[in-house]
Amino acid sequence: MTCWIFQRIAALLLILLAVSFGATAADKTPRILGWVEEGLLLPEQVSVKIKLDTGALTSSLDARDLEAFERDGEKWVRFKVELKDSKTGKQVSLPFERRVERNVRVRGAGGAERRPVVSMRMCIGDQVYDEQFSLNDRDRMLYPVLIGRRTLEHLGAVDASRTFTLQPKCGKRTAKT
Repeated sequence: MTCWIFQRIAALLLILLAVSFGATAADKTPRILGWVEEGLLLPEQVSVKIKLDTGALTSSLDARDLEAFERDGEKWVRFKVELKDSKTGKQVSLPFERRVERNVRVRGAGGAERRPVVSMRMCIGDQVYDEQFSLNDRDRMLYPVLIGRRTLEHLGAVDASRTFTLQPKCGKRTAKT
């Protein structure tokens, strides 16, 4: 008799948990993004096409002319981002200097290499993200920015059959802070 009561109580608790989790999931509909979206590099407000890549862990940014240097005893890197502004169609070359957060070892078809990782601000949809990007010459790649799983976990699910589901809507005040 005691076992039967315990089973009923356990079943009732499971039903209550399922109902409460179901209500939470229904209230927070996950955002579904396309495999290619548009974002803004901040604070420069340069519009760029980004590829959402569930196979990559760390995001990557097309960076040219990398030059390592030290500032106040810390490792920094100077580089250029050359891309076509997806809004204006104009070729843009932007100089950057960022502190190196860490270095990553990346393995690919061409072998393994070490890349510096820096923090950058990017607007995707109506959110500004402070994310880490490995720097690599992506000149031969179709998309200058690749968003990896570390960033995707904050964005939402990726539907490979969709593209450009969001337009960047971060205001100038948000972009500068």
